[in-house]
Amino acid sequence: MTRVFTMTLSGKFLSAVAPALIGLALLAHPAAAQEKVTIDGVEAERVVIAPPLNPLALSIKKGLAEAYAAANPESTAYEQAQKLYFFYGGRHFEPLWLTTGADGKVAFSPNAEKIIDVFKDSYLEGLRPDDYLTADLSLDADMSDPEAVARLETAFSAAAIKYAQNAYGGRVRPASVSANIDIRAPQIDGASFLLDLAASDTPDQMLRDLSPNGPEFLALKKLLAQHYAGTIEKVVSIPSGPLLKPGMSDDRVPLLRERLELEPVEDSVLYDDALVAAVESFQEQRGLTVDGVIGPATVAAFNGGGAVPIADIVANMERWRWMPRDLGEFNVFVNIPEFRLYIYDKGEVAYTTRVVVGQTTHQTPIFNDEIEHIVMNPYWNVPPSIASNEIAPILQSNPGYISSHNMELLSGGRVINASAVDWSTTSINNFRIRQKPGGANALGQVKFLFPNSHDVYLHDTPSKSLFSRSSRAFSHGCVRVQNPMDFADALLAHEPVLTLAALESERGSSERWNNLENHVPVHLAYFTLWVDENGNVQSFPDIYGHNARLIRLLDADA
Repeated sequence: MTRVFTMTLSGKFLSAVAPALIGLALLAHPAAAQEKVTIDGVEAERVVIAPPLNPLALSIKKGLAEAYAAANPESTAYEQAQKLYFFYGGRHFEPLWLTTGADGKVAFSPNAEKIIDVFKDSYLEGLRPDDYLTADLSLDADMSDPEAVARLETAFSAAAIKYAQNAYGGRVRPASVSANIDIRAPQIDGASFLLDLAASDTPDQMLRDLSPNGPEFLALKKLLAQHYAGTIEKVVSIPSGPLLKPGMSDDRVPLLRERLELEPVEDSVLYDDALVAAVESFQEQRGLTVDGVIGPATVAAFNGGGAVPIADIVANMERWRWMPRDLGEFNVFVNIPEFRLYIYDKGEVAYTTRVVVGQTTHQTPIFNDEIEHIVMNPYWNVPPSIASNEIAPILQSNPGYISSHNMELLSGGRVINASAVDWSTTSINNFRIRQKPGGANALGQVKFLFPNSHDVYLHDTPSKSLFSRSSRAFSHGCVRVQNPMDFADALLAHEPVLTLAALESERGSSERWNNLENHVPVHLAYFTLWVDENGNVQSFPDIYGHNARLIRLLDADA
């Protein structure tokens, strides 16, 4: 005979949390039933708990009931006890991971053993076995104690869900690394996944399939395995230091010769022509500025591969877990530390160019969106922060600054004379400033819009010389594109009507908006390691410190 388990405490909790878990349990075990009831004025579910059918299930029921009874009703432990009682009660308290062996002793089921193997190998996925193979998963406890049996069973479920979430969406919440990382990592529906896992004949494969399967993640995973296997080729590490230009002397020169497999020059630290030529060849191979100057980007490239610590590999794998599983068949990808933009079409690079990104004090945010508009001859609407921090202090002594920089001061949508304003008593926050279209406009001749809360987009720039730098973090947060019209041409590859010629015909002094019929996914991302198609490991500077911060959080298991 079934028994009705009636909740009399929190109707709010029942209506908000329990129905989803109960519904899953009832689907799995129709012997349980439910009906609508009203508790404290809130419609909820009255759950009929299915009775245990064997001694092991009875032990789990008793253990869960004891934990439920012992928990403080005001605590999260009480809510967790409710959830577990509902979940297992709806399935006759049958265990998912435990069984009774021929000797009558409690043991792990064959499926549980498969999952344990996944836990053991989790380091190869950039995860930590100790996070899942905890002391709570031990069979050494007194299995004649119902509470110990229930604790073991539910601890295994918790470990499986934790692994699933870590593999699928990462271990660290993106925003905890930086407020400039505006990404919500993918989430697992724990209860639903648990039922699917328990019903599968290959739960180990289900768990392994949760990690990203894109080529970039798999390349990092392979690199990690090579590190653990000790098969990766060691390379000479080049220390960081001041810019090294041709003709200068530096104590790192002998290491550079060794790294590039040149004959050593005894007692010489001169950066001579032969070494410069070798460095330029290396820079060309790695897609760097070919100038023979050894700066942070070139040093980082030298230190790719064997010199890359395991922690760096794991941190970059973690960031891939935060990314959407589907980046879009046709998408724009900006890798901020690399200062480079790519257009991918069916997984292949269709276009690439250099970009300038935000300064460390005005960082380019990290998020995913869709490009919806191309604007020719754009106005530049000056962000309030720039207006307050940079323009306002100038206006008191030079109210003509706005007009001299081809800007307009607006109040209520009407252009007014900035020189007629008493800036000693008036706040710049009462106005809006925009720069008119033209050759000196900060956005250049074109901008690519994906409306977002950060007011960040891709655009042209009149400051072309900055693209020749190896390190290109100079903007106030937006991404400046080196060859914007070439980029526009590549971006329009799948547009049915809009063409580059049409955009070119709009050049002038009037702002012109063009809406894309096919919105293009755009990803402003942050990866300090990249394995190219030739297997070369490219390392990029951690310009915002996101990588170092993530490594610390991963180590602390934040």
